[in-house]
Amino acid sequence: MRIKGLKNALGTNGMFVCGLGIVAAMSALAIFAPLLAPYPPDETHLKYILEPPCSAFPLGTDRLGRDVLSRLLYGGRVSLWVGFVAVGISVSIGSVLGLISGYFRGLIDEAVMRLVDIMLCFPSFFLILAVIAFLEPSLTNIMIVIGLTSWMGGARLVRAETLSLRERDYILSSKLTGCRALYILFRHILPNAVAPILITATLGIAGAILIESGLSFLGLGVQPPAASWGNMLMDGKAAIEIAPWLSIYPGLAILITVLGYNLLGESLRDIFDPRLKR
Repeated sequence: MRIKGLKNALGTNGMFVCGLGIVAAMSALAIFAPLLAPYPPDETHLKYILEPPCSAFPLGTDRLGRDVLSRLLYGGRVSLWVGFVAVGISVSIGSVLGLISGYFRGLIDEAVMRLVDIMLCFPSFFLILAVIAFLEPSLTNIMIVIGLTSWMGGARLVRAETLSLRERDYILSSKLTGCRALYILFRHILPNAVAPILITATLGIAGAILIESGLSFLGLGVQPPAASWGNMLMDGKAAIEIAPWLSIYPGLAILITVLGYNLLGESLRDIFDPRLKR
């Protein structure tokens, strides 16, 4: 039924179609950046420093004469890569802990939930800032830290779904036939708990992109000369009065991408749980 509802959403849920279209478009621009970018992202044109948008440079140039459009396309690859990898880490941790906590309950459940409560006591962005401050700012460290500090919501959702599924007749039948706990968890419960995992992952990508952009804007994320939307915003801050395009276009890219993933995640939540529809 859930799969059928997802298929029907293509024709009936405008928010789903809009979100999916934005996500697909931004992903395609990032994937095909080497083909679409008019210049290499680090190529400088010293005669055209802070050139406004024109035919040669559709989105203008920055203070080093680099093409903003090219850097925007390549920066999208970095931001989306961070989003996917960080969410992959957080969803993996959250799903495993949620399954174990909801299925075994008792002391294991209490220990996992208390760990979740402790992690939630710290504001996630400031926790990430504190960890990054002790590490070398790099793309790998950013992805790992974001993933290790954003699994709590997914763990709670998967745990709640597992608590419901563990009482179903087919789970009880599997127990009676002697199936091991791990087999039941990953063969029966996990496939039926895919809805909250998918929703968490979709919304989590938007959050990871925002966190990476914030870290790069503060100088703790992706380091120059590599392009990311966050450090493009940081570069544009110094020249915002004379070259506003340096801040407008990266900001719009972040806004549109995050909006697309949020629309997609919210529509998936409505599809998989019709009780949440307003």
